[in-house]
Amino acid sequence: MTAETLATGRVRAPGRLPFGPRHLIVPVAVGAVLLALYAWVGTLELDSIEQRSLNSTVILAKTVEHLQMTVAATALVVVIAIPLGVLASRSRNRFVAPVILTAGNLGQAVPCIGLLVLCTFLMGVGFQTALVGLVAYAVLPVLRNTMVGVQQVDPALIEAARGMGMTRGQVLRRVELKLAVPAILAGLRTALVLTVGVATLGAFVAAGGYGELIINGLKLNRMPVTIVGGVLTASIAFLIDWLGGLAEDLLKPRGI
Repeated sequence: MTAETLATGRVRAPGRLPFGPRHLIVPVAVGAVLLALYAWVGTLELDSIEQRSLNSTVILAKTVEHLQMTVAATALVVVIAIPLGVLASRSRNRFVAPVILTAGNLGQAVPCIGLLVLCTFLMGVGFQTALVGLVAYAVLPVLRNTMVGVQQVDPALIEAARGMGMTRGQVLRRVELKLAVPAILAGLRTALVLTVGVATLGAFVAAGGYGELIINGLKLNRMPVTIVGGVLTASIAFLIDWLGGLAEDLLKPRGI
C-alpha cells in the first residue's frame, strides 16, 4: 500500500479477472455430472412415489428452498461474524477475544442436528429454526479469518495512516479491513460450502431443501431419490465454491 493510497483511503481496484480455461473446469464438470444424472434417471422405470419426488416442479422448489437457507444464513453470518472478528482483533479487547472465540467454536463443537433439536423445543419447526443452526455452525470460519486478516496488517502501515491524521475508525475502514479482504473472503467461501452441506439437515425441522429428497429416499427405500438429492447438494456446493474463488480473485486489492 503506497502513501498515496493511505492519503486517499482508496485501494486500487483489482485488475481484470484472468478468466481462462482453468476457470471452466468446475462448471463444465458439474454440468457433465448433472447431465449424466438426468440421463440415468431417464432410463429408470420410476414408480408413483419416485415420480412425485423426481419431477421438475419438486426439484426446482427444493433448489429454491436450499438456496434460500444458504443465502439467508450466510448473510446473517457476515453481519454477526465480521463485527465480532474486528472486536476480538483489537489488542485492548484481549480479555473479550477468548469469550468470542469460545462462542464461535461452540457452534461447530455441538453437533448441528442436536442444536436443531434444542432449537425446535424453543422455536418450533420451520425455516427460522434451521437458520439458527446454520448460522451457529458457519460463523467460526468468518469470525476467525476476520481476526487473522485484521491482525496480520503491518503495524507500520497503521502508524503511517495515523500519522497522516486518520482516526481509528478511518484506519480500520480504509486500511485494515481492505487489506483483510482476502482472508475474510476465504472464510466466507468456507462458510458457504459448509452451509450448503448442513442445510440438508433443515429437512428434519420442516425447512425443506434437498434434505427432504435424501431423507424421503432413505425412509421409503427409494435409492434414485436419495442419489438425486445427494448429487444436487454436492453440485451446488462445488458451484458455490467455484463462485467464491472467482470472487476472491475479483475483489482482493491489487498487489495482495
